[in-house]
Amino acid sequence: MTAVSNRDARGVAEPPSGPGAGRKFLRFASRFTVQIALLLLITAFSILSPDFLQPGNWSNIIQQSSIIAIAACGATLVIITAGIDLSVGSVVALAGICSAGLVINQHWSGPAGWLVCIAVGLLIGAFNGFCISHLGLSAFIATLSTLAMGRGLTLALSNGQTVFGLPDSYSFFGGGTLFGISVPIIVTVIVFTIMHFVLAHTVFGHEVYAIGGNREAARLAGIEVRRVEMLVYMLAGGLSGFAGLVLTGRLSAAMPSSATGLELDVIAAVVIGGASLFGGKGNMIGTFFGVLTIGVLRNGLNLLNVSPFWVQFVQGAVIFVAVLLDAVGQKQRR
Repeated sequence: MTAVSNRDARGVAEPPSGPGAGRKFLRFASRFTVQIALLLLITAFSILSPDFLQPGNWSNIIQQSSIIAIAACGATLVIITAGIDLSVGSVVALAGICSAGLVINQHWSGPAGWLVCIAVGLLIGAFNGFCISHLGLSAFIATLSTLAMGRGLTLALSNGQTVFGLPDSYSFFGGGTLFGISVPIIVTVIVFTIMHFVLAHTVFGHEVYAIGGNREAARLAGIEVRRVEMLVYMLAGGLSGFAGLVLTGRLSAAMPSSATGLELDVIAAVVIGGASLFGGKGNMIGTFFGVLTIGVLRNGLNLLNVSPFWVQFVQGAVIFVAVLLDAVGQKQRR
C-alpha cells in the first residue's frame, strides 16, 4: 500500500514527517563536535590576542603538544578496547631517566639511549597488558599501580636529581630540525599517519574495534583477545617511552618530576577527540583534533595571561563536558 501524504483543511500537502532542522543540526554538531569547538576557540583567541595567529605561535603549539600527541596515539587504542592507561606520565619520566642515566653515567651513545627509552616503555606496556589480559586485573587498578611504581622507581634511580649534560646527538628528536622544520612536528605527523593506517586499514585495527564493541563476541568470532590486548598496551607503552625521548631531548635533561599528570592530558585529548570510554569508538583523526584543542586552549589562555590555576580548571571542565556528552550519547543509543 502506498503512503498518502497528509493534507490540511485547504487541501495543501504537508511536508513529509522526519527530523526537523534542529535535530539535523544536533546530528551534525555531534559528528563534528571537536572540530567545531576547535574552530570556535581559534576564532575567539584570534580576536582576543593579536599574537595567536602568528606562525611562530602555531609552531610552538604543535611542538608543546607533541608529547601529548605521541602518547595519545597509544591511548586511543587502549580506550577503544574499553581500557584505560593511567601510567603514561610515569612511563615518560622513567624512560627519560633510564635513558639519560645510561648515556651520562655509562657513556652510551645517543642512539642507544633512544632505544632504551622505547624499550622501557614496551616493557611497562607488556607488564600492564599481562596483568589485564592474563591475570584479569581491571585496567584502572593495574595501570594505577604502575603509575605509582613507575614514579617511585624514577625518583629512586635518579635520587630525585635532574640528569644534565646530554649530548646534542641525543636531543635530536626533541630539539632538532630537519629541512627547516622542527623534528617533534615531523615525528608527530609521522606517528599519527602510521597509527591511523594501523587502526583503520589493518586486521589488527579491526580486532581492536571488535574487542571494544563486545569482548565476548570478539572471542567467539575467533579473535585472540588476550594477544590483541597485550599488543595494544605494549604499543601504548612504547609510544609513551618515545614521548619520553622527545621530552628529554627538548629539555636536554631528564627530570624525575617531568610529565606529572600527563595521563590526564592524554585521556582528555582522546575523549575530546570522540573516543568513548565505553569502548568500540574512536579514531586517530579525532584524537589529532583533540590534541590540537588541548594545545590551543592552553596556549590561548596563556597568551591572555590567565592564571595557570584557571587553565587547569578550564581543562578539567572541558574533560567533564566531553565525558558527559559521551555518557548521554550512550544512553540515547540504548
